[in-house]
Amino acid sequence: MSSSLHPMLNVAIKAARAAGAIINRAALDVETVRVSTKQTNDFVTEIDHAAEAAIIETLLTAYPDHGIWAEESGRREGKGRDKNHVWIIDPLDGTTNFIHGFPVYCVSIALMVNGRIEQAVIYDPTRNDLFCATRGRGAYLNDRRIRVAKRNSLRECLLSTGFPFRPGDAFQTYMQLFAEVMPKCAGLRRPGSAALDLAYVAAGFSDGFFEMGLSPWDVAAGALLVTEAGGLIGNFTGEADFLEQRECLAANPRIYGQLVGITGKYSKFASAGDKASVRQSLPKPTGDSGDKPADDDFPPTVHVAPF
Repeated sequence: MSSSLHPMLNVAIKAARAAGAIINRAALDVETVRVSTKQTNDFVTEIDHAAEAAIIETLLTAYPDHGIWAEESGRREGKGRDKNHVWIIDPLDGTTNFIHGFPVYCVSIALMVNGRIEQAVIYDPTRNDLFCATRGRGAYLNDRRIRVAKRNSLRECLLSTGFPFRPGDAFQTYMQLFAEVMPKCAGLRRPGSAALDLAYVAAGFSDGFFEMGLSPWDVAAGALLVTEAGGLIGNFTGEADFLEQRECLAANPRIYGQLVGITGKYSKFASAGDKASVRQSLPKPTGDSGDKPADDDFPPTVHVAPF
């Protein structure tokens, strides 16, 4: 496999491994890592910043005119003929796990060209697992081709999710969705790294994944892995232009259809009637907790080119 890798994917792998080395060194003495809070329950460490700097240096050394869209340092426009090439980077997805020594986190790097993800790398430094994909060439874990799981009954499926954790997230709406999905599947897990969750769907380790409140750098690389492994990914109503819509659903095609039937009515893009029926069954908020499932629980939509 390695001899036929796309050159840009090779550079992304080099960048991911450099970041992984920084993360692994820090994990040996995680108690000494400096942590700051971006907002409640949303942490960033000096390791996030160091890993991101290593990734960007590696990518721009090879492709100095490419754009960068990174979680910690923001956006930098590309130049000239290469301005449509944008690297979407999450240097450490699962920071809360990392600072507690809980070994579920990863590096996520994707290359978007003219609005479409073309290259993807997700690297799990604790297991030395490298997931990668090039559009049209399939998805791989280390040197092995991966495919989504073949189960076709939701009742047999192991699903993963992510809990809302920031003030203003739609907690009550999510809990209603969680309560509806849980008895209809074989198991529901919350590992704590959306990028790794998507890689696991691609590898068939889990059958599906859903989460609200995600950012493009959480899902860009995982999205290509899922589709190249034969799966589907979109928002809760099943539409493919999900990258900046802050809700994500992924599964094999048969299970995806079954999940859309459940998640659709909890989406920002659900019909007014669907949303009204969900709200009527939600517990009434008490005080000024920010848990009221109103329209402003959902961020505005920015449409991008279909994935």
